[in-house]
Amino acid sequence: MRNDTASSHAVLNLLHLNACPIIIQLQLEEALLRSDLGNWCIINEGTPSPAIVMGISGRSDLLVNDSKWQKAPIPIIKRFSGGGTVVVDHNTFFVTFICNSAELQVPCYPDKILKWTESFYQPIFSQVNFGLKENDYVIDDRKFGGNAQYLTKNRWLHHSSLLWDFDADNMEYLLFPPKTPAYRQQRSHADFLCCLRPHLLKKALFTEKIISALSNFFHVNPVTMDETDSIINRPHRKTTTIIKR
Repeated sequence: MRNDTASSHAVLNLLHLNACPIIIQLQLEEALLRSDLGNWCIINEGTPSPAIVMGISGRSDLLVNDSKWQKAPIPIIKRFSGGGTVVVDHNTFFVTFICNSAELQVPCYPDKILKWTESFYQPIFSQVNFGLKENDYVIDDRKFGGNAQYLTKNRWLHHSSLLWDFDADNMEYLLFPPKTPAYRQQRSHADFLCCLRPHLLKKALFTEKIISALSNFFHVNPVTMDETDSIINRPHRKTTTIIKR
């Protein structure tokens, strides 16, 4: 999937965040997608407190365990992209790509984008049996990463929630979804999910591996959150919302 000619001229703005609240991250992503023309990668090492994040068409009555939520409410966020529902917390790694299709020569089609991201992550996870199954990143046949996308005519966004670790109790916020990938085979969360911590030892090492891999595809331009302020303040469509607290 890599094209050296195209990628050698592609500049990527890299924003590395630590414990940025997921609602702020998603609002930022929506602004960068809709009101900027650059290529971006956002790495966020965890969100400070647990939250439930649903796709734009998600229904909390079908996806969220209301009994559990009533006993211990956490924010329920509806993001601007499609995809499934996840519970995130301080042990969730977030990695988002926002790219111009022509510059990277990756068409605005879900399967093409997923295949490109698989090729990006393959060297990072070379020590385990990493792969892409349906829309998920897996080790063997257990999921550690979920993905969602937003596509425009010339530009695409792909964001991932990667489990460094997870709290089994938090997974009880999620009902068994109406639609599941075939490879799940009706397994419970405990049997279906796995985490990265046993394989990579340190979070900092994982971040270093991602940043190093970016340089194989892009000219990387590190930026700070302050440098995105002017983009965030441009008029643009805003659909990311907290629907319950």
